[in-house]
Amino acid sequence: MALRAIRGAIQVPANTSDDIASGVQELIAAILKANELTPSDVISVFFTSTADLDAAFPAAACREMGFANVPLIGSVEVSVPGALDRTVRTMLHVETALTPEQITHIYLHGAASLRRDIAQ
Repeated sequence: MALRAIRGAIQVPANTSDDIASGVQELIAAILKANELTPSDVISVFFTSTADLDAAFPAAACREMGFANVPLIGSVEVSVPGALDRTVRTMLHVETALTPEQITHIYLHGAASLRRDIAQ
């Protein structure tokens, strides 16, 4: 097993706690599924949100998915003029047998524009 980092992002429809929670859960579920992981394989999760998303903490939605014993933290993304709005980004540190080339990074909805080379 090796320590690997997996990146992902999702653009949510609106700054509501429901939209943020459902977006985070969709993103984390997609990352876990694509990389054949469970919450017990995850060492830590780091979230950033654009400044226009302040209705809920992304980590709170992740906790509801079985991440009770996983360290989670959130921060505000750097506010760059013209950057994609309503976006939650994440980086998971995981233990896996996958090689770096086998890792699947997940970019959903409008966030697909951030990494057109690997977006779903």
